[in-house]
Amino acid sequence: MKIQVVGLGLMGGSLCKAVRRYTDHTVLGMDLDGKTLQKALEQGAIHEIGTMETLPEADLAIVCLYPEAAVRFLLDNGEKFRKGGLVCDICGVKSAVVKAVSGPLNRLGVRFVGCHPMAGREFSGFDYAQADLFDGASFILTPDEQTDPSAVAELETFARSIGFGQTVTASPEEHDRIIAATSQLAHVVSNAYMKSPTLQKEAGFSAGSYLDLTRVAKLNEEMWTSLFLLNREALLYEVDTIMEHLSQYRDALNRQDAPYLRELLKEGRLLKEADSRLRKEKS
Repeated sequence: MKIQVVGLGLMGGSLCKAVRRYTDHTVLGMDLDGKTLQKALEQGAIHEIGTMETLPEADLAIVCLYPEAAVRFLLDNGEKFRKGGLVCDICGVKSAVVKAVSGPLNRLGVRFVGCHPMAGREFSGFDYAQADLFDGASFILTPDEQTDPSAVAELETFARSIGFGQTVTASPEEHDRIIAATSQLAHVVSNAYMKSPTLQKEAGFSAGSYLDLTRVAKLNEEMWTSLFLLNREALLYEVDTIMEHLSQYRDALNRQDAPYLRELLKEGRLLKEADSRLRKEKS
């Protein structure tokens, strides 16, 4: 299979490297930065540089751009994708992207599926791309009523072939509701937590819990601003919910209400233990 990856940042670069490591597929890389393309060639991450002229030859095109740029690229180049070929994006929000491009592409005979690899790092750019980034990770597919079921099946097989541990299918709307809680809220909380003036003097006073909570505060603000605003309603709901829970802890502390505080902490512990058991059962 010939694969063309559009955008060789952390995710696109890692996809190229994973394809090279785990499969016999031919992978082409396409990027606006010539130095990145040359680096990808030199490192063996791609077989050759992809262009708009090679796009119609791709059996699978993977668009690894920020949401707005991904939508523009997909719509502007719909006629260039191979008829009957597979096309997917990997944006972290799905409703806006799928709604904009699924109909137009599928009407052109292009089998489009919105996807989201649940993996990443606190760094961005090709320099941090890793062939094993997706090992054991979850690959989410978000078909709509216009999606060809065969496209979903083929992408599930492809995802597992490059290291993903599981594939999950959800509607674009369900994806965005859940991702607001499991990913986007975590980045908001981590980023806000770093703004405590006390943390500027943390040297020697921090350990694992500090590092765990602050890891994703080191984010790409351009990308995350786009993701947050495109999923605004779902994220606002999660922000309001956590603020409500934080106010409960604050009230317990303010009243020096040990039984209430103990109950709040117990509730959180039990929920975490249940989540850990479920993850263990699925592994």
